[in-house]
Amino acid sequence: MTLTDVLAASGGAIAVFYLLRLIWTCWRGLQEYFISKLWKVDLRRYGRWAVVTGATSGIGKAYAAELAQRGLDVVLISRCDEKLRTVAREIEDEYGRKTRTIQVDFTHGHSIYPYIAAELRGLEIGILVNNVGMTYSDNFAYFLEIPDAEQKITQVINCNVLSVPQMTRMVLPGMIERGTGLIINISSQVGVHPQPLLSLYSSTKSFVTYFSQCLHAEYKSKGITVQCVAPFMVSTNMTKNMKASCLIRSAAGFVHEALNTVGYTSYASGCLSHALQSAAIAVFLPDAIRMSSFFMKKMQTMAEMSQKVRGKEE
Repeated sequence: MTLTDVLAASGGAIAVFYLLRLIWTCWRGLQEYFISKLWKVDLRRYGRWAVVTGATSGIGKAYAAELAQRGLDVVLISRCDEKLRTVAREIEDEYGRKTRTIQVDFTHGHSIYPYIAAELRGLEIGILVNNVGMTYSDNFAYFLEIPDAEQKITQVINCNVLSVPQMTRMVLPGMIERGTGLIINISSQVGVHPQPLLSLYSSTKSFVTYFSQCLHAEYKSKGITVQCVAPFMVSTNMTKNMKASCLIRSAAGFVHEALNTVGYTSYASGCLSHALQSAAIAVFLPDAIRMSSFFMKKMQTMAEMSQKVRGKEE
């Protein structure tokens, strides 16, 4: 065999490999975002109750409503008692499901979890949605520019990181005992790729992504599904309720699509629009560019312009 033959064979093998990978990726996408609309998993098979943290607004509220619509009773956990009662009443009136509310502030750290555990005791919890999260600045900022840094750092870690394993350890034993359960952890695309000028927030969401993947590998043989959902922009209070579009999804629309992917994948962008954005950024905006000083300066400039526009509107 000549060198030309070897190179031709190697090139052909590489071409076949990438073709097969493309076909597999397209098939997975077809399953997640098209077939899943036709054949939805019956979420009631996991158990009677769903627990949702950060349940009074945005993605958390949308998950609570969508889960109730799909036949589950819901435990709502958040820090504002008035909002909890309002959301609970809405769910009960619209979907006829039972609700329970637990008022805690996840920024307070370890002290809140014995109380949560006591309130959840005795419930058949089939689904846990670890949604609660917070950011620390309205704009892109260097780490040392975080306002009230000493306090904010602790609050963000307690809320975004500590809440996920602590809530998981409460519900996971019961799921294992029954041989079924679903844990949905809400991460972010800035937790998939490092995002300078959102360093602390990006790092906390990276924890959620890796914790979810490791946990799924550990417990899938016991009937437990751990799904990580990593969205792009969703219209919520955190994103200043930006107008929904084909790129920026409404919370309700996003969650409806994201829940359809349960049973089809353990990692999802949540909706087709965000999956396509993720693929585009991976190709056209690799980490080497995102981490460059030039790109960070551009991001700062854009943030300053956006802040000025908001100031004029106000």
